[in-house]
Amino acid sequence: MGKVVLVTGGSRGIGAAIVASLAGRGMTVYAASRSGKVETEGAFGVEMDVTSADSISAAVARIMKEQGRLDAVVVNAGNGIAGALEETTEEEMRYQFETNFFGAIKTINGCIPALRESRGRIIAITSVAALLPLPYQGLYSSVKAALQMAVKAYAVELKPFGIQCCCVLPGDTSTGFTAARKFTAASADKDSLYRERFDKCIAKIEKDETGGMPPSRIASAVTRQLLRRRMKTTVIPRIDYGAIGILVRILPTRLVLWIVGLLYNSR
Repeated sequence: MGKVVLVTGGSRGIGAAIVASLAGRGMTVYAASRSGKVETEGAFGVEMDVTSADSISAAVARIMKEQGRLDAVVVNAGNGIAGALEETTEEEMRYQFETNFFGAIKTINGCIPALRESRGRIIAITSVAALLPLPYQGLYSSVKAALQMAVKAYAVELKPFGIQCCCVLPGDTSTGFTAARKFTAASADKDSLYRERFDKCIAKIEKDETGGMPPSRIASAVTRQLLRRRMKTTVIPRIDYGAIGILVRILPTRLVLWIVGLLYNSR
């Protein structure tokens, strides 16, 4: 019998690719989004706002009513905002954390009772950015690092209930995320002391993302983990990004920061 899986942010980009991949392997997939729309034939669309506990509860209740169980949740919904940290307002900071961190935690917590019954699985789509302090995307790096650490804590806390947890860390990926990225209000100020470096850095980031891996690469990694008897705790889909993870652990922090500055034109 195929697994029953809930995928947040399932209407586009990486989420839509995950939905298509899982459905293609015979799983029953619910693609959650604010619109409730889904393009993959055979998948179910479900309206869900990850920032609303009531909305999450309603979505899980529907799945349990229709399928009788929930075997896995893939926490993927997210957004991005770029700008110098000094010039970022508290409201802009909260915007970044509301969906990417608190929304993910609310979703996981809302699914745990059902996953406890099925001895299910939790997969969080974090980012290689969780390992590196990306300039002018410091909030994004911070929120992904926070989510990654939270999922590791879940892995320990939920192990007695047979629930497995995994983080999948994409690198640069070609999706609509690049065009949808928001910018801090101050980043448009032509008198900002950061303006020249910010423009160069964002141009580099957008170029890398546009030429990045297809979302199907991430979807395949997620599918493989759900098909395994025991999931890995951390998966980095491409070998060169995996190498980054190793280097960050073994190189002195000062050297890592120097390399990041060199790569992103922020020195």
